Amino acid sequence: MKSRTAKGRYTVIGLVLTALMLFPVYWMLNVSLTPQQNMRKDPPDLLPLHPTFEGYRAVLDDQLPYLGTSLLIGLGTVALTLLLAAPAGYSLARLRPRGGGALGLGLLIAQMIPGIVMAMGFYGIFLDLGLLNSWWGLIIADSTIAVPFGVMIFTAFMSGIPGELIAASRIDGAGTFRTFWSVVLPVSRNAVVTVSLFSFLWAWSDFVFANTLDGGGDLRPITLGIYKYIGNNNQEWNAIMATAVVASVPAAVLLVLAQRYVAAGVTAGAVKD
Repeated sequence: MKSRTAKGRYTVIGLVLTALMLFPVYWMLNVSLTPQQNMRKDPPDLLPLHPTFEGYRAVLDDQLPYLGTSLLIGLGTVALTLLLAAPAGYSLARLRPRGGGALGLGLLIAQMIPGIVMAMGFYGIFLDLGLLNSWWGLIIADSTIAVPFGVMIFTAFMSGIPGELIAASRIDGAGTFRTFWSVVLPVSRNAVVTVSLFSFLWAWSDFVFANTLDGGGDLRPITLGIYKYIGNNNQEWNAIMATAVVASVPAAVLLVLAQRYVAAGVTAGAVKD
């Protein structure tokens, strides 16, 4: 009985905490359906009693190009991150290059640098290279955040691959690249999905790099699309929240679909047999 009571108490506490964490998401949805004239109502309506879809109509009219650009930048960041992080992780995990420990420490330190500091550095570099206000410039910038994380995930995961599997491929005549491409990478699916997901989410939600490096370009991401609704004398909150709801859907779907791979990928290397 005591055990059952304790479980019930923990369940209630968990439900309350979950409701508190999800309330901002609900409020975002509620405001997206609230008419503009009711935005300053006091007290506000806890339910959308007179819902309007003007905000979502604005998303379809104004925000689809921004969503397409964010998708392009997100997929490009994933491709560049995997292209750089997977071979680097394999090298650190299996080839043991000289200076690998220092490189790993450098990657860890790189993740501690504030984004605004990196954005200022990129601004000067991109200004000289002519990459300002371009979507490929944002792919490069976003990848600098994703690559160090990806290298550490791949290193941890590939360190746990049985050595016998790699030795068997070598006996069959496979070289270093063939072993990586045909043996190591296929069994690293969980790490690939984890790195891809986080790389996409970082690029999808980026605002600092986008506002600093692509504030005046023709192809701007959805974070800047939301920002254009906010002015000195006008804030279209239902359009802002409707755009935020639509922009949250791809991230939520990806998280639901990839959660079991992510759980395995981020815990790789934590336990050794």
